Amino acid sequence: MTGTAGSPMSGSTPGPVAALAAAPAVGLDELTASAGLMTRTDRKYVLGAVEARDLLAALAPAARVLEIDGARELGYASTYFDTTELAAFRQAATRRRRRFKVRTRRYVDTGACFVEVKTRAARGVTVKERLPHDDDAHLGSGRGFVADRLAAADLPDLAAEPLAPTLRTRYRRTTLLLPDARVTVDTALVWTLLDDDGAPAARAAAGDLVVVETKTGSAPSGADRLLWRAGHRPDRISKYATGLAVLRPDLPDAPWRRLRRRHLADVVPCPA
Repeated sequence: MTGTAGSPMSGSTPGPVAALAAAPAVGLDELTASAGLMTRTDRKYVLGAVEARDLLAALAPAARVLEIDGARELGYASTYFDTTELAAFRQAATRRRRRFKVRTRRYVDTGACFVEVKTRAARGVTVKERLPHDDDAHLGSGRGFVADRLAAADLPDLAAEPLAPTLRTRYRRTTLLLPDARVTVDTALVWTLLDDDGAPAARAAAGDLVVVETKTGSAPSGADRLLWRAGHRPDRISKYATGLAVLRPDLPDAPWRRLRRRHLADVVPCPA
């Protein structure tokens, strides 16, 4: 599977989510009520387009697909914030037990925006907390919320650190509601490195790479077991940390080196 910085996806072949065309829809309110999963176990898998299409075809009979105003592939834009020393990135690179991620997320199709704090709790459980926000490029009034959440997660030193925009991601997401899990399918992923002033400095696109993420309680879902039977195991991929490693070759990349060799070898950064 290859990709180039200039062409996120091929336009001539139906994408993998076409396998879900006949699956019934679910609305956002019902999805949130059924599977909000702000405290959860996340498992991520990196697939090629054909592998993803086969997986979704197998899941389709039991799946309902999030639909908003008739759309099932929804645009996401996230800006990640980090310290001057890139503490969030380095915690992930050294596999620290306690780690954090701070971002703004804008839902492109609806215009909704949030500031979000993700922390890693006991046994690898991810805790995500968020607050409505009005500016996806800056933390602004959300900085107090971020500091409070980092302090509550036993990261008091980082709560006082200034955070600056470091990386921006854009992708298309399809969300499935299954009987025992929520599954997201991300395509057309593009990373943009930001300079010290928050302006675009470099860009890279992940080609036809598909990131599938299962979000469950503590037990693996049927989707996980289906992936395992097909020979897939969870991958170490973080949209933030992997993207930064791709765009900043001077940074340590040990946790994502195998992933980069297998799936991102042909991804070449270009000027923004």
